[in-house]
Amino acid sequence: MPDTNISEEHHRAFEALTSGRFDNFCLVSCFVDGEPTAAIAAVNVSPSAEDGGQPEVLIRPLFIWPTAAMTLTDHDGRKA
Repeated sequence: MPDTNISEEHHRAFEALTSGRFDNFCLVSCFVDGEPTAAIAAVNVSPSAEDGGQPEVLIRPLFIWPTAAMTLTDHDGRKA
């Protein structure tokens, strides 16, 4: 089992969120496996909109708030 499940992508997303250099983050109401929750997401407009194309808003969830059905454990299986 790995020492961590935190990837470089997780690190980059967290640093972008906490650095204050970006303002394209929002709280999004959503569902996980049908259960209501919320996510911190990055919101961007597709590059095609910059070229005069039809803009598409891209919402990328970064961090999900745990739902009641989720069980979080540490690497030893203890509930977090």
